[in-house]
Amino acid sequence: MEEGEIRLARRDGVVRYPARFQLVLATNPCPCAPARDIDCICSPHARRRYLSRLSGPLLDRVDLRVRMRPITALSRSDLTRPEPTSVVRARVEEARARAAQRWKKYGWLTNAEAPGPILRREFGLPRKATALLDHGLNVGAVTARGADRCLRVSWTLADLAGVDGPTSDHVSAALEFRDRRAA
Repeated sequence: MEEGEIRLARRDGVVRYPARFQLVLATNPCPCAPARDIDCICSPHARRRYLSRLSGPLLDRVDLRVRMRPITALSRSDLTRPEPTSVVRARVEEARARAAQRWKKYGWLTNAEAPGPILRREFGLPRKATALLDHGLNVGAVTARGADRCLRVSWTLADLAGVDGPTSDHVSAALEFRDRRAA
């Protein structure tokens, strides 16, 4: 997945197929698929067993994990109007242009293409910005691969905000997207 190709090894050699794609996964929080957490009838053991069907290495390759909440009458009555698609599109185009400019000399277009060693060495962030991520690595809450993915998401959040580099707020937001409970 990371290298954008599928390799099939057989007796006569290796065949390579391009495989650049965006993987989107969806799952219920437990076997009974409740509308709300309070309606769940599953035991904690059943929930863990159900979610363990998604392997750790697979989940480690998922950049964003978002837990969706059911729509309620109160959420539908929210008076704030969403941003128009044209405004969001313009912000995303600016962010992608920022990333493309940053990675141009390496031959990449997006933050997702930047390898971890480059992010850590040449584009290393100040300790203050990565303190929470470093703590997660030290206590085993985040793997090395997960930390690299968190850094990529941090750069994307910074690009969307129109700033030159990720701050501790961007890194902590990226870590929130990796929250295992949202899987």
